[in-house]
Amino acid sequence: IVLFDGTNFSEWVSPRDSSEVKWTLNKDGSMTVKLGRGIGDIQTKRNFGDVQLHIEWKSPEKIVGDGQNRGNSGIIIQQLYEVQVLDNNDNETYVNGQVGSVYKQSIPLAKASVATGEWNTYDIIYHAPVFGLYGDVVKKATMTVLHNGVLIQDHFELIGPMTFIGWPKYKPHGKAPILLQNHNSEVIYRNIWVREL
Repeated sequence: IVLFDGTNFSEWVSPRDSSEVKWTLNKDGSMTVKLGRGIGDIQTKRNFGDVQLHIEWKSPEKIVGDGQNRGNSGIIIQQLYEVQVLDNNDNETYVNGQVGSVYKQSIPLAKASVATGEWNTYDIIYHAPVFGLYGDVVKKATMTVLHNGVLIQDHFELIGPMTFIGWPKYKPHGKAPILLQNHNSEVIYRNIWVREL
């Protein structure tokens, strides 16, 4: 399923109110996170469970900010489980918040970023958690991530949903959208497709 081919936002909406996407559609077939009050994240119109996801991204060539304030975004599967996007080149941050981390849970096995301003690829294989009749976790979610062809997350078993502070805790859920985060950084995306597993 092609989620973004560079021509329109037909597969995406604003998660706040399902309104049209306010990010910038670029002439080169990419899209840029748009900054400003009320712009927010974007998410797919479709809901997904187990997937293989391909996505390409880059941070602006002009370096602005440092730490978590440089080229920061995130790919959040089922609106709950995040793979971090960040310009980490000569830019240190906390280890489970660096580029390629399963945010706040798993440090990447290698640093595989290209130069700032060049295109990165993520290929993500995600299996959703399985819940029992009473909401108990029968099987935890897992994530495998290749960053520019390098294995950086190897079938990692998620502790629970992404959380900034505190211990993650699963709550029963079904299929849900894939979300791209607006973290007030002008991250650029292109060539997004997904295969349901």
